[in-house]
Amino acid sequence: MSLIDRIRRAREVGVEAGGRKFTIRRPTDEEAVVMSRRGDSLIDIVKRFTCAWDLVELDLIPGGGPEPVPFDSVVWSEWVADHPEIWGPLGEAILEQYRLHAAKREAAAKN
Repeated sequence: MSLIDRIRRAREVGVEAGGRKFTIRRPTDEEAVVMSRRGDSLIDIVKRFTCAWDLVELDLIPGGGPEPVPFDSVVWSEWVADHPEIWGPLGEAILEQYRLHAAKREAAAKN
């Protein structure tokens, strides 16, 4: 695993939404500033910062099989666009991870 992969993986956490498991990545400080300035929507955040799933083909398409499907950001973007019931839980989890990071940084600065 490359160093950049290890840095990114350190910002990942597993969450559950809609009875399924996903891996989300906490935004960096730079990404948070850019998202705020652009006014990114919750679905934009969910699409960008979800990086893994435990979905099988049947979860993705009617009549699909029980085989696990490797995460693909293009497939993710298409699938999640039709599943608004998970936008809130995933989006809030992503934003909460950033809030926790910011709070830790502020606490460290006070010490």
